[in-house]
Order: sequence, then C-alpha cells, then structure tokens
Amino acid sequence: MQLIKHQDSPRYIKLNEVDNVAVVVNSGGVAKGAQFDGDLVATEDIPQCHKIALQTLAEGEAVIRYGQTIGYAREPLPQGSWVKESQLHMPAAPELASLPKADKTPADLPPLEGYTFEGYRNADGTVGTRNILGITTTVQCVAGVLEHAIKRIKDDLLPKYPNVDDVVGLTHSYGCGVAINAADAYIPIRTVQNIARNPNFGGQALVIGLGCEKLQPEQIINTEHYHLGEEQTWLYKLQQSDLGFTDMIAQILALAESRLAQLNQRQRETCPVSDLVLGMQCGGSDAFSGITANPGLGFASDLLVRAGATVMFSEVTEVRDAVYMLTSRAKNSEVADAIVREMDWYDRYLHKGEADRSANTTPGNKAGGLSNIVEKSLGSIVKSGSSAISAVLGPGEKASTKGLVFCATPASDFVCGTLQLAAGMNLHVFTTGRGTPYGLAMAPVVKVSTRTDLAQRWPDLIDVDAGKIATGACSLEEFGWELFHYYLDVASGRKQTWAEQHRLHNDLTLFNPAPIT
Repeated sequence: MQLIKHQDSPRYIKLNEVDNVAVVVNSGGVAKGAQFDGDLVATEDIPQCHKIALQTLAEGEAVIRYGQTIGYAREPLPQGSWVKESQLHMPAAPELASLPKADKTPADLPPLEGYTFEGYRNADGTVGTRNILGITTTVQCVAGVLEHAIKRIKDDLLPKYPNVDDVVGLTHSYGCGVAINAADAYIPIRTVQNIARNPNFGGQALVIGLGCEKLQPEQIINTEHYHLGEEQTWLYKLQQSDLGFTDMIAQILALAESRLAQLNQRQRETCPVSDLVLGMQCGGSDAFSGITANPGLGFASDLLVRAGATVMFSEVTEVRDAVYMLTSRAKNSEVADAIVREMDWYDRYLHKGEADRSANTTPGNKAGGLSNIVEKSLGSIVKSGSSAISAVLGPGEKASTKGLVFCATPASDFVCGTLQLAAGMNLHVFTTGRGTPYGLAMAPVVKVSTRTDLAQRWPDLIDVDAGKIATGACSLEEFGWELFHYYLDVASGRKQTWAEQHRLHNDLTLFNPAPIT
C-alpha cells in the first residue's frame, strides 16, 4: 500500500504498483486544482474515498485497483479526474467452470501459543463468551406471548441470578404456512435448530411452541448432549394451557427460572483461543473498507488461525467476483469444489429471482466511493487474511472445523449475522465505513470503523478505529495485534462493546429460499 503522507496536503492511497486509480484520503476530499505529490493535479472536486485517475485512460481501457480490473472506461478519463461509477462498464463475473483450485494453498503459519480467554465451558465442548438464557420459538404465533414473558423474566427473575448476562427471545417468521418439505426448506430449519444450540446459550435454548405449526418444537431440541425428562424440561407448547394467557406466562416463567438457576451456577474458566468462533462481516462499506478495516481484520484473522481458532467470513455476492482468489487458497480440491458449489447455488438463486450480483451494491456504498460489486468484492475478501481456507459451510450449517472457514450467506447484514450465529459464532466483528448501529443480542459485536472521521463522529458506537492505518498513526501489523487483544478482552467479559452497553440489536432474519404456502 502506497500512502502519500503529508497530513496537510492532498493525499491518496494506491494499493498496488499496477493500479491506475487511487483513493483520495483527505477527510474533506480535494478541490479542483489540488496538487498531489509529483505532477498529479485534480481536474475537479473529488470527495474523500473516491477514485482519482493516476494517468489518462482511453475509452475501453481497464481501470485497475487492488492490481485487478474493476471496470472498463466508457469514455476517455483524463489524468487527475474523478473516476465515477457511471463511467465504468462492469466486468463479467468469473466463470465457475474454469477456476483454479488449491493451486496456491498457503503454507501453515507458525503456531501462536500461550493466548487464552475466560469463557463458559459447555457440556458439548463448545465455549460461550456470554452466559445468556435463550428462548427460541417454533412459529411467529407465539412471539407476542414470549415478548411479554421476557419482560417479566427481566424484571422479576433475572436480578436473582447475577451470573446470567441476559435473556433473549429468538423469534422469527418461520414455522407456519411454509412448504416444510420443499427442497430448500432445510436451510431455515437447520438455522433455527443451530441457533438454539449456540454456545452463548449454554448449548441449548428453551423452546416455546404453539403445537399445531409445521416446524414442530421437538425438531429444535438438542437431544445429543442433553437427556430430556422431568428433571430438565426444555419445551413448552402454548396450546397445553388450560387457563389461558395468565397460565401461559406462569408456565414460561417457571421454565425460565429452572434454566436460570442452572446457568447461574456457571463460572468463567480459562480457555484456549482455539475455543473462539469469530464471525466477520462488512456493512455500510466504503472504499476505505478494503484499505484499513478489512485488512486489519485479515491480519487479526491470521493470528487467530495460528492460535487454533475458528474464523468465519461470509457474504456470497461480496466474494463472487474475486472467487478465483479463494479457490486458489483452498486447503484442497474438495474445499475448492465446495466454494464453487455455493457460488453456483447462489447464481441460480439470483437468476430465479431475476436479479444478479450487481444488485448488492447500495447507494451508500456508491456514495462511499465503491463503483460496483467487483470493487466491493476485492475489498471484502481481504478480511479473510492469508491463511488457507479449511472448510465451507452451507447456510445454516454448524461449524465443526478449526481454521479459516467460508460460511456461505447472503450479504444482508441481518441474514448473515443470523446464519453465523447458527454456525456457532460466539464473537462477532463488523466493519463499517458509512456507519451503522448494527448489533446482535446473542453475541458481542465489535464495531470497527474504516475512517477516523466516523469514529470521531460516533465515539459511543464505534469500538475500534481502523482509520489510524490510513493516517499513518499505526501500521497494519500494530492494528491487527490491537484488534486481536481486543477480541480476547471482549470474549472474556473484561470489556463490553458499545452495542452491548446500549443493548442495540437487530432482529434475527432467517434465510428462507423455500416457498410459503
């Protein structure tokens, strides 16, 4: 990365020596006539995060950033001009049939030993970073009753059990009026099942059902590690009530208090970093995402992988245009084939909906200097670091492999977060350039800003500022280590993220490609 350094002068960042565009760094952008280092002069006002042409580009010439083609000029682009989305033809997506497979698998990095965190050990061997009473639903019909019950639990019961962090309702829109036997119905079903078994719930949430829904409550309970009986009840169906609403609430409170008493006995213990399951995600991305925050996550990701952790990156449409970089890094041909399988499934899913991957890029992304999904993809995948990709998860599937894992999800923040929770995530990190108050109730979310300006404007929402990399206040390596230690502090409960302190969280959003009847 080449950074033109003078703090009070026009500055840009060039990421690769072959790039013919660069990103303007100055917080207010640069004005027409601004003189950069050398003979580059801005021919018009150019906002921060947007691209400036480093040389004159002919019509049809490749526009290169990250050392890769992000588009082709629709018209001549003079040196020093603002390179806009409307001036680029987007390249075609890479052909899946001709991708390289495991031809550049990275060698294992040296093990990183001696690092631990304080977590809650579960009976199934997983570890929670928080001690939460989870109560999941089988159908939307019971959501109103559960909402009332949770308020009562928080007001009347939770203060009696100080070792329990929170009580969370895992409500969703699935369960009734759905084609339960449709080909793709397994995705929402296993998502609900696996979220209920998230490590932060002690390995099993309580289940509240109605009784007549298509998704039956018994399908959600984890019988592999828990013996169900009178001494340990996990399930309540509202249609079992003989005395109406009052009886329903009383039964749920009794069920919750029994589980709270169990959770309250749990204590944090020293656990190896290999028990962490980190989910990484972008949201409200800008052109700095691939310069500061996502590379910082990538460096910290390599540290976690070296320490034996599970690290997940996701968002199919945000890796699709750079998928050749992922299949090359696969641990073996089987992992590469699994990546191709998930890309192909999603291509067909989008085609069925008469859309394509270009629909991903938002107005906010474009206002932040990202011209198209190709440029966005190249900045997104760098958060995966440089480790070999050890496994691929389908949507809603639970992780069972250590190392770097591709968790195939849509790019929607809420759907991606939901599916990473189902995969077993016990810690989340979320990068943003435009800004978003995103949060999850089920796992702590570390918010990382791509620009210092955003961190300064949102000091009580942003946890870590990656903009320091662009200003030269710290190196990428220094930032990566800072983030690594921050993860361990949050996982141990020594620090709370801003989203936790404000109790900001988004709803669970299931990915359901199956029909609704």
